[in-house]
Amino acid sequence: MKRPYFLMLGGGLLIPLLSACCKKAQPNIIVIMCDDLGYNDIACYGQKYIETPNLTRMAREGMRFTQAYAGSPVSAPSRASFMTGQHCGHTEVRGNKEYWRDVPMVKYGENDEFSRVGQHPYAADHVILPEIMKDNGYTTAMFGKWAGGYEGSHSTPDKRGIDEYYGYVCQYQAHLYYPNFLNRYSRIEGDTTLVRVTLEENIKYPQKGDGYRQRTQYSADMIHRKAMEWIRRQDGVQPFFGVFTYTLPHAELVQPEDSILQYYREKFTDDKDWESGPWSRYNTARSAHAQFAAMVSRLDTYVGEILDELEAKGLAENTLVIFTSDNGPHQEGGADPSFFGFNAELRGIKRQTHEGGVRVPFIAWWPGRVQAGEVNSHQLAFYDIMPTCCELAGVKNYAERYKNPAVEVDYFDGISFAPTLCGRRGQEQHEFLYWEFEETDQVAVRMGDWKMVSKGGKPHLYDLASDLHEDNDIAAEHPDVVRQMVEIAHSQHIESPHFKVTMPRLEQE
Repeated sequence: MKRPYFLMLGGGLLIPLLSACCKKAQPNIIVIMCDDLGYNDIACYGQKYIETPNLTRMAREGMRFTQAYAGSPVSAPSRASFMTGQHCGHTEVRGNKEYWRDVPMVKYGENDEFSRVGQHPYAADHVILPEIMKDNGYTTAMFGKWAGGYEGSHSTPDKRGIDEYYGYVCQYQAHLYYPNFLNRYSRIEGDTTLVRVTLEENIKYPQKGDGYRQRTQYSADMIHRKAMEWIRRQDGVQPFFGVFTYTLPHAELVQPEDSILQYYREKFTDDKDWESGPWSRYNTARSAHAQFAAMVSRLDTYVGEILDELEAKGLAENTLVIFTSDNGPHQEGGADPSFFGFNAELRGIKRQTHEGGVRVPFIAWWPGRVQAGEVNSHQLAFYDIMPTCCELAGVKNYAERYKNPAVEVDYFDGISFAPTLCGRRGQEQHEFLYWEFEETDQVAVRMGDWKMVSKGGKPHLYDLASDLHEDNDIAAEHPDVVRQMVEIAHSQHIESPHFKVTMPRLEQE
């Protein structure tokens, strides 16, 4: 048997070089991942106050999942799980570790800015999803939040399989919607590496305080326009893989004074303001409820424009579109999840491994291929997206093909849910799902309807079939189940020098 050839990618990663010929059978794939949208924040999942007709249409024409899970209860590791096909016991990025601290400052107008920004990089020795898709004939693009490496590191979009990028390479920067700059990598623009794009109209005004509202370059709209331009350039011959990581509806609660915002200001007549403090990264929010609702509706408008453009170009029947959120809802910068239903029947929000922190909306739209109007309870996690994309793209035995021979164990934790999408029998199920998160020192395992949440090493057990809100800790009543789930947790955790967590222990230990 012939040994595979390997292609050297950025950071020294060796991956097998496969045929790059374009096959008509290969579907286009777009993954839309928004930021901090809760399970109950859109109408088709039960939201009563915010209008999201395009996402309702997407669910009506596609498949809505009720037990889909983010990779983590916060942004960077959740996106890492999606990109790497690994859960947070295996993946390199397990928290929002920043790399902008203690660097020289630079000026944008009169505004001080960091000379280097970004998060902990994806591992150089493990392949990520855009690299696989590019290696198999896809043109690749990403628009929005990267969060997988800092400027100048081995893991920036230009070095990790992305043909075109526009957005925030740093998720800390993405907390502001009228920033001093964005990042870009575009061969059309003549870029050979990742560059900063100064927003000249924004830097005329301060980044904090009343003058901030005079800024006009709204990043969410700018990123969406770039995504739409990219879709319009697709010719229907070469398959495309797009990742649209919109920052909406993350704090801050600021956006253009347009008809979307005005509609909700008239709807929420008894609204509230949120005042920023001197140490807050966010600017003051006026009409906080209206701002949040308008952000979700603005996101919904983006989704509608994407679906409409695919249909107008005759690409819809060969394009899978997935919509989801990176984690549960936040309560920062004036956001008030309790007002909008506090995540329906789920306990917890962002940064918690309870259901509300990790169970997310997940809709798949693929006209003629995905059963229209189906509501599906298959349990999936972000690390399942990689094997699903690979199966749909015709990449057989992806884990074996793309494992790094220089690594003792190169983990691929996902299971393809393509059979579920395509209505085929034989869908493989997870024996368990796994999460860990350093910041709140939590570890969680779901096994069937059992859910263990460990806090500071102490395990708590819930039966989701009868206690979806995770109110009743029944660990003492089921020590055998707790032991089994603790053993699972320990089997899935690989120590990290950068992200520490207290592993669950049994009471008798």
